[in-house]
Amino acid sequence: MTITLSNQLWLYDTTLRDGTQREGLSVSIEDKLRIAYRLDELGIPFIEGGWPGANPKDVQFFWQLQQKPLKQAEIVPFCSTRRPYTKAVDEPMLEAILAASTRWVTIFGKSWDLHVIEGLKTSLDENLAMIGDTIEYLRSQGKRVIYDAEHWFDGYKQNPDYALQTLKTAMTAGAEWLVLCDTNGGTLPHEVSEIVSVVIGQEQKTIPQIGIHTHNDSEMAVANALAAVMAGAKMVQGTINGYGERCGNANLCSLIPNLQLKLGYSCIGEHQLNQLTGVSHFVSEVVNLAPDEHAAFVGRSAFAHKGGIHVSAVERNPLTYEHIQPEQVGNRRRIVISEQSGLSNVLSKARTLGIELDKNDPQTRQILQRMKELESEGYQFEAAEASFALLIYEALGQRKQFFEVKGFQVHCDLVEMKETTNSLATVKVAVNGKNILEAAEGNGPVAALDAALRKALVNFYPPIADFELTDYKVRILNGNTGTSAKTRALVESGNGQKRWTTIGVSTNIVEASYQAVVAGLEYGLLLYFQPK
Repeated sequence: MTITLSNQLWLYDTTLRDGTQREGLSVSIEDKLRIAYRLDELGIPFIEGGWPGANPKDVQFFWQLQQKPLKQAEIVPFCSTRRPYTKAVDEPMLEAILAASTRWVTIFGKSWDLHVIEGLKTSLDENLAMIGDTIEYLRSQGKRVIYDAEHWFDGYKQNPDYALQTLKTAMTAGAEWLVLCDTNGGTLPHEVSEIVSVVIGQEQKTIPQIGIHTHNDSEMAVANALAAVMAGAKMVQGTINGYGERCGNANLCSLIPNLQLKLGYSCIGEHQLNQLTGVSHFVSEVVNLAPDEHAAFVGRSAFAHKGGIHVSAVERNPLTYEHIQPEQVGNRRRIVISEQSGLSNVLSKARTLGIELDKNDPQTRQILQRMKELESEGYQFEAAEASFALLIYEALGQRKQFFEVKGFQVHCDLVEMKETTNSLATVKVAVNGKNILEAAEGNGPVAALDAALRKALVNFYPPIADFELTDYKVRILNGNTGTSAKTRALVESGNGQKRWTTIGVSTNIVEASYQAVVAGLEYGLLLYFQPK
């Protein structure tokens, strides 16, 4: 990978590794794959997938990406240097990294003498040997190496000579990128700027490309990353929505538009930049965290205007109260007292589903209006594309009714000390005027309901035999209302070749789940029986 433009920046997303260290955030293998493919579409050059030697989930994740590779992004495994007083060739951790079969590898090592002595319990010289030996071994195996200098800024402030030695060791061993990490998140922008300038000025002719990795413990992660870039860094690491341990990482949803629209750097294509809001919301839904409505650039309120002078001014000239055009990042202007716009969002999202709509067609505006009504009830279609497709088909009069659910009941057996709860679902459905009554068991009410529905329908629609419920998430939308709170259910279904996600919303968690499960079955049948 060569850099040909002076304003080119390389983005490195670590949502799937660093981001998952956020308290309360957990992802499955399927979640990680969905996010990776979406980041690939966004045009992120490097996507850090995890630490294959640390857990089976990450091993499986990299294996599945070998079966279905990304289109343009480099998927990168993450690992530490070898352990003290061993050899890299004998290090089991590195075997797992090599087995990931990627072109690039990211290795982190210690920059701060405090960590070397008190954390690793080894000598400063041995730490240098660990860095050099690890990178040299990976290079001998044909890997290109990104070196993350952990705690770089704290280490430099404590012992600059030694910190610089660690970088020179990594560079000599063959690292192509040296990434300076503000791991504790306590450095200020003026310090970052000064220190990055020192590093770049050390050996300008031979030093590899410099990257920046910042944490947000002082609310400076984005500012520090920008300061590093303006001082000469060419790689920017961060996470979608700023997810990460403690206070989070640098937020790529803020960094990308600031770098590209404000500072003139080239990060991703313009056609990809307008996907940013959608990607932000998509990731928040997949990881089951509420989107930050007041987030810069991508939040629902980022371009919202409420009454008085602001509204009248922005309607005459948006520049009066908007620093960029919201459409540039895929967002939209909202007049809170009377919601406007959004038609372009509907057209764009429909196009991703292979559906071409005419903006002048009254049916298109009906779709927009119905979408707004549902969103006000708690629906969120960013991560439920299948439900959005059903909404469009219904508005166009193309939604085929494969079956009608006449009713269902779910019973749960609660027995103390049992690891699983058996559930029994009974459903009554009508197909082509014929009523079918079926029952099925599952390890929970949603699994039982899904099994009963598929059992009732499979004789009429044989492809249902290949359907399976692959993921299920619920979120309480308004927890302050106690047990009467609305629940949003997201159900991911699959047929062995394709996966799709549907949504349901209700004050009854079973009702919300039922809506999502039924929609999932219906969309799956559309894949087989919808006229092309």
